[in-house]
Amino acid sequence: MRAPLEVVRDRIVNCNRCERLRSYCGRIASEKKAAHRNDTYWARPVPGFGDSNARVLVLGLAPAAHGANRTGRVLTGDGSGDFLMRAMHAAGFANITTSQRADDGLELRDAYIVAAVRCAPPDNRPLPAEIAACHPHLIAEVAALKRIDVVVALGKIGFDAAWRLLADQGIVIRPRPAFCHGVVVRTPGPTVIGSFHPSRQNTNTGKLTAPMLESVFRRAASLAGHR
Repeated sequence: MRAPLEVVRDRIVNCNRCERLRSYCGRIASEKKAAHRNDTYWARPVPGFGDSNARVLVLGLAPAAHGANRTGRVLTGDGSGDFLMRAMHAAGFANITTSQRADDGLELRDAYIVAAVRCAPPDNRPLPAEIAACHPHLIAEVAALKRIDVVVALGKIGFDAAWRLLADQGIVIRPRPAFCHGVVVRTPGPTVIGSFHPSRQNTNTGKLTAPMLESVFRRAASLAGHR
């Protein structure tokens, strides 16, 4: 019998619900970026990655056009992934400080990374209907992770997706907490921590610094009892 995560992964990878996103991913894979002209792009929906026994769920936005859309692993192949992995490594969740390729040896311990949307969207801006269409994949993947105690939500879209996910579990907080970096919200289920997304727009401008993100993951580790 196949493991639940493997079944969910297959469904994600073979999803064709959003024509605009599937078309965009295919076009990017054909045109490529000069730096990756010799690469074969993944160009399919991207499933989650990490420890199936994780207590910490990292919930991001969507694959980057030349990042995970190229490598096939969430938050891999661009500066955002490296910035994130340095913080996760410092908090004891990752065995290396970079996230370059699907075969780079990166392993996560006690953490699992997913995205609210599984296909790269134009301008990193998925439409509300696309976010809604992808939400069942998030529900199914998290349902296969039995030990989640903490959700680290990267960016406003990730933060909103976290509350929709909890609502599907019967956990509704009113009024809904406002997104800000470092906010910690305890619920009857997982604790939610908000963080700015490690996009180049945020990290290059200093809106999100390495110590800021590292602090978020150290807090997540403490709340989850991770050692």
